[in-house]
Amino acid sequence: MSRITEEPSFGILIGVLVVDDHLVVRKGVRALLMDASGITVVGEAADGLEAVMEARRLQPQVILMDLKLPRLDGVEAIREILAEQPNVGIVVLTGADADEQVLAAVEAGALGYLAKTADPESFVQAITRVAGGELWLPQRLTRKLLAHLKPRPSSTAEPLTGRETSVLNLLAKGRTNQQIANELCIAEATVRTHVSHILDKLGASNRVEAALHALRAGVATLEEP
Repeated sequence: MSRITEEPSFGILIGVLVVDDHLVVRKGVRALLMDASGITVVGEAADGLEAVMEARRLQPQVILMDLKLPRLDGVEAIREILAEQPNVGIVVLTGADADEQVLAAVEAGALGYLAKTADPESFVQAITRVAGGELWLPQRLTRKLLAHLKPRPSSTAEPLTGRETSVLNLLAKGRTNQQIANELCIAEATVRTHVSHILDKLGASNRVEAALHALRAGVATLEEP
């Protein structure tokens, strides 16, 4: 069963686990998020194995994950965590341009990407988006996904409705649920329902896989009209 992507509710904190082998980075991210409304850092991990254990213990909504980790690399850690907790949103943290590593992480199930030098607003937006099951990926990475990743076969022969196709088109462009609702003049709750049906029909576990299917099938395009 596909998960319904829901926006974080007012007054509910998004618990974040910060994973990086450098203490200064972990403390820097914690300090950066200290005053962020609706977000709290629930823990830290210094390597991949610790990340898996802390994710299991703390049950965070979002994990900020470095990829170059001792004992167990970030991509493997992502796979192990999502095998146990498929609804956790993972944002890859990198210190430099590392598209190929990020692609591997997205293939493993990560929903977002941030440079460690990103501004506080970007951190907050990325965390909020992936907590609701949405994407936080630059367009250049979406294009590379098309060339590298293979979509899963559909779990059902049931076709998408016209409205679902419209929602999928905007989803593939990286729109949030609220933006899709505004563009299609429908309620945000209705968008969430459509997204859930889309994931179920396509056999996709998240919005990355659904967007990839849409782009490959020609249902959507990265280009704006």
